[in-house]
Amino acid sequence: MGRFAFVIIAGIAVGAALGLVFKRNPIHGALFLVVNLGAVAVLYLTLGAQFLAVAQVAVYAGAIMVLFLFAIFVLIPGKEETGPDERRPYRILAVPVGAALLALLTVVLAAGTRDGSPARTAPDGVEAIARLLFTDYLFPFEVTSVLLLAAMVGVLLLGRRRAG
Repeated sequence: MGRFAFVIIAGIAVGAALGLVFKRNPIHGALFLVVNLGAVAVLYLTLGAQFLAVAQVAVYAGAIMVLFLFAIFVLIPGKEETGPDERRPYRILAVPVGAALLALLTVVLAAGTRDGSPARTAPDGVEAIARLLFTDYLFPFEVTSVLLLAAMVGVLLLGRRRAG
């Protein structure tokens, strides 16, 4: 069952990555990126790395995607969508596919905790990750935060120039 779940989730991740690359609309590309990041988080869950899965969702699918979408909305003016919805069949199909994926995730998590014990965690746990992050890897961590701050300031300045 684990191999089947991995193939399904990996297929979703690869499909979302291809959708990101081939979509012309930047908003759709960003949404495909969210799906890809979510699929990677589910893959982390299947490996028993709950901390990495939560960090993937919170940091990448959450905070970073908000920054991406903000930049897209500021830098690319939107156009009105008129006419019939071409993607209506896909939108209708999305509900049962989403329900099937939720059922699959539930089965995978239930199979991982079948013996009554919680799912496997990383060998050293969250404390070891935090210790490494704030000692050995403090400089790369801070450089990353400065780069994200510079990107936010750049987006604000570019947006302000265009409006004024």
